[in-house]
Amino acid sequence: MVKNGTRVVASVFGVLAGLAGLEHGIGEILQGTVRPAGVMILSWPDSRLFDILGGEPAMTLVPNLLVSGLLTVLVSLGCALWALGFLHRRHGALVLFGLSATLLLVGGGFGPPLLGLTVGLAATRIGLPHTWATRRPRLGRFLQVVWPWAFAGGLAAWLLLLPGIPLLAYGLGVQSATLVAVVILSALSLLALSIFCGFARDARAGTTAVARTASPIPETTN
Repeated sequence: MVKNGTRVVASVFGVLAGLAGLEHGIGEILQGTVRPAGVMILSWPDSRLFDILGGEPAMTLVPNLLVSGLLTVLVSLGCALWALGFLHRRHGALVLFGLSATLLLVGGGFGPPLLGLTVGLAATRIGLPHTWATRRPRLGRFLQVVWPWAFAGGLAAWLLLLPGIPLLAYGLGVQSATLVAVVILSALSLLALSIFCGFARDARAGTTAVARTASPIPETTN
């Protein structure tokens, strides 16, 4: 049984952020020792697979795409590993903030750093009370029930965004800017919903645990 919904959401989506950044880094490495024309770059400028995503825009302050890609790969792996095993620790969220900001500056695109910063913000609430959920018990119970569905839906939406949409476009010729926009909005919305549902779930679990602890032990008679 999941003990902390917030931690699960933050860890899983933090790993996704790292994997998505890794894809950017690989594209930059394959371009070789090329000096970018400016801060704004494309991680996959000549790839048909990523045409539907505009060649995967990114930014970098590193004046060499090979070095930029290598740094992106290293930082992305750091994000994924940190989110998987250390996000719940003291200052764990701050470390993920730093890694996500670095990922943005070395070529990790825009979506992966945004995802990393979002789950890092959620991770600052791991283990903390959420009084709004206990003050509104009906809302809290509803969000607790919705949590697994919101979490699964958000995960599916992010995976549909990458690698799903590029594979659909490349393999089946599905070229739809509307589809991309809908999937992006769905992924962001369901991520936010799964975070708040996780807060409510943890608040309800904490209330139940306190009630059990406070319950008097019935006396036994001989």
